Amino acid sequence: MDLSKTLTIYGRKPVLEALNDTTLSPQRLHLADSNKPGGIVSQIETAAKKRAVSTSYHDRLALSRISKNGKQDQGVALDLYCPNFNTLEGLLAQQALKPGKRFKGLLLDGITNPQNVGMIIRSGCAAGIDAIFYPKRSVAALGPLVIKASVGTAFRAPIVLCEDAIGCVKTLQSAGFQVAVMDGHAEASLFDEQDRGNTVFVLGGETDGASEEIKSAANLSLRIPMENGVESLNVAVTAALISFLS
Repeated sequence: MDLSKTLTIYGRKPVLEALNDTTLSPQRLHLADSNKPGGIVSQIETAAKKRAVSTSYHDRLALSRISKNGKQDQGVALDLYCPNFNTLEGLLAQQALKPGKRFKGLLLDGITNPQNVGMIIRSGCAAGIDAIFYPKRSVAALGPLVIKASVGTAFRAPIVLCEDAIGCVKTLQSAGFQVAVMDGHAEASLFDEQDRGNTVFVLGGETDGASEEIKSAANLSLRIPMENGVESLNVAVTAALISFLS
């Protein structure tokens, strides 16, 4: 099993829904051996057998390590194969094989509202964005709330997991990518006509925007022009505008 392309989901209802969704590729079901038989647990086991998904039983502590959320996993977790998931290193290796294709990506920095993160994933996936860089730190966890807000597109989105946003920025820049930070005080507009080449757009947190460290490291700052006294847009709306920008 390729761990870089594996997403582990948890919770009885989300797992049952995933097992019944024939567009998804479940790899392994994990159950707590303390689960009471019957009810939705039996439905989950039956659905797994129908899909020929192997099942492993664990004590509660071991299962909580797998789900990474022992308080909410309800004794159930499921490994899903997500073909478009990648690591930063894997993506850069693949990108080197596509020198003629212009790259456009989104990098999340401090976005903590799962609803916003899910909507960003949905917009990026719908627009065919090349990558959504998803730091493990400072961003809402890729769990049930984000998946629900993405309307299931999280399983198909080109999500690139990375350790932290600033480290991702520096690695991308070293590989020749341009990093653009969205900042309402910037002079240049997102809609200025210019070929920016391989560009990753940083989307900052709901309250403070991108971190000062990222703003200092970015190659350029861009704003979205506002009319009628509007000061800012929801970060998910900004992501949609960037994603569908030709």
